[in-house]
Amino acid sequence: MISAPIRSSVGSALRSAAASSKRAPVARSMATLVDEKRLPAKFGGKYTVTLVPGDGIGKEVADSVKEIFDALKVPVQWEQYDVSGETTGGDDLFQQAMESLKRNKVGLKGILYTPIDQTGHNSWNVAMRQQLDIYASVVVCKSLPGFPTRHDNVDFAIIRENTEGEYSGLEHQSYPGVVESLKVSTRAKAERIARFAFDFAVKNNRKKVTCVHKANIMKLGDGLFLNTCRRIAEQEYGHTGIKFEAMIVDNTAMQLVSRPQQFDVMVMPNLYGTICANIGSALVGGPGITPGCNFGREYALFEPGCRHVGKDIMGTNKANPTALILSSTMMLRHLGLESQANLIAGATYDLVKEGKIRTADLGGSATTTDFTKGLIQRLL
Repeated sequence: MISAPIRSSVGSALRSAAASSKRAPVARSMATLVDEKRLPAKFGGKYTVTLVPGDGIGKEVADSVKEIFDALKVPVQWEQYDVSGETTGGDDLFQQAMESLKRNKVGLKGILYTPIDQTGHNSWNVAMRQQLDIYASVVVCKSLPGFPTRHDNVDFAIIRENTEGEYSGLEHQSYPGVVESLKVSTRAKAERIARFAFDFAVKNNRKKVTCVHKANIMKLGDGLFLNTCRRIAEQEYGHTGIKFEAMIVDNTAMQLVSRPQQFDVMVMPNLYGTICANIGSALVGGPGITPGCNFGREYALFEPGCRHVGKDIMGTNKANPTALILSSTMMLRHLGLESQANLIAGATYDLVKEGKIRTADLGGSATTTDFTKGLIQRLL
């Protein structure tokens, strides 16, 4: 069983990051941690935040965020670590970044490349979540005003368990040509992610939680996850009126692309979460506009919700910085900087809605620089 202190810490810490501006539809739906004891201290009137730009387009979009913060004089100073998953021997720099995150408790990061070949290192994205125990990933997929897609009125949150499941990293070759990979599932971690999902639903006026699973095949592992979510729903949140349902993951994929409006809050193990987040991102416009965040008891890490490094457009000044910009506004709300968060998020949504400055992924020809300048002009 999960201990009472962990449960109360997460449950009481969640709140709506509702923006006062009606122009920030995604931001209004996000939840964040507001336990003041867990926020970083201010020095000279500024919060110190760890910045890991990431690989691919990471530095370009991170520069965009830094320019916007500078223009608006946001009281945040960066400790930047240019960690890269593409170079060997970067372990020392990665550990320095981890120490910075532990010290500052809040971070903003791009996506770090993970090599596919067997001689490469394990994912540093996963290592960060496991070492800091930032166990809950939150990605909200919501239609943007003024940017039509195949489906209208999409608005659902994907809550993903971040630290175990298929991403446990435990695999070995028991015999040449025979590989065994362990999917770890524990009741304690299923309980806390289920509580997180229901707390998110309560704090954000959501009406339904869908547990995504494959318990028809993985009867023990996914069966444990499903049954735990069902028990938490019935015994601890039945009085809230929030509806609980379960759906097999392959059917979920079909339902997402055929009728996404049926989903509200979705909770699921690690691998299903990353797949569904990519599908959800595609439904509303792609990885360039989907923000995300990760929470634990002590630390919060904000990053794009769709985990792509964008190597194909790296260095071309074509990247859409919207996802990281919106992730940074969630970070500002986490720090209690509501007014700056609302200004930046509102200007971002207005810029997308107006349609005059759009990057290639949204059907335009504007550069990353054009988008950043256009946004700053709206803010000043």
